[in-house]
Amino acid sequence: MKHAASVSHEEATIQEFKDNPQEAAAYLSAVLEDGDQEEVLLALRRITTAFGGVPKLAEQADLNAKTLYRTLSARGNPEMKSLMAILKAMGMRLAVEPIDAAHA
Repeated sequence: MKHAASVSHEEATIQEFKDNPQEAAAYLSAVLEDGDQEEVLLALRRITTAFGGVPKLAEQADLNAKTLYRTLSARGNPEMKSLMAILKAMGMRLAVEPIDAAHA
């Protein structure tokens, strides 16, 4: 009897983002709305892995891979230009919405 290989929650999450880019975008939007900078960077690292990893994304975003690793690190502080390039390479964009007065 064969046993299915165990997959970590992290690996399953990344696979879900690979299979469903809309889910990745919804996840990142939720983190941007409620998370702090560290949580946003963690979300970006997860999604980067799902979209082929830092080297591939750096090439697509026309960024240096070493710089992208540093940008997405726990101590990273991405410039707006870099963030926009990363999101564009993922097929996403940053959007602004009014806050619903009932939830403000």
